[in-house]
Amino acid sequence: MEIRPPLPPFTRESAIEKTRLAEDAWNSRDPLRVSQVYTPDTRWRNRNETVIGRDRVVGFLQRKWARELEYRLIKELWAFEGNRIAVRFAYEWHDDSGTWYRSYGNENWEFNEQGLMARRFACINDQPITESERRFFWPLGRRPDDHPGLSECGF
Repeated sequence: MEIRPPLPPFTRESAIEKTRLAEDAWNSRDPLRVSQVYTPDTRWRNRNETVIGRDRVVGFLQRKWARELEYRLIKELWAFEGNRIAVRFAYEWHDDSGTWYRSYGNENWEFNEQGLMARRFACINDQPITESERRFFWPLGRRPDDHPGLSECGF
């Protein structure tokens, strides 16, 4: 049986850790790696799309990162209780024409006893930005520990 600590019920510290682990996985832009933190029958709502199951998560993420280039994400814990965590996030990316965006959103997560995410509900808004308005400049991959988080960035 797969186990992905930290496990529920979450404390403030373990919810912050789970949030950072999710951020790190998504910043890898590796659909297979990301999919492994979800239950095999995970259920998502992402914007206007419903995704059910790990295989569909992989396909969804492959399409996402083929479209959202130079993707850099920051997540921040908003609230938690029991086996649920709510986060807010922002990420920057550009499309194939070079237009930059900052996408803002909120996610609600529900975990099983093994720490795998069973449900994910995401609401996201995209804001076109100029390249000079970008704030996330670390090398692609994991956000460095000394890079400001969302609140420190003023978001």
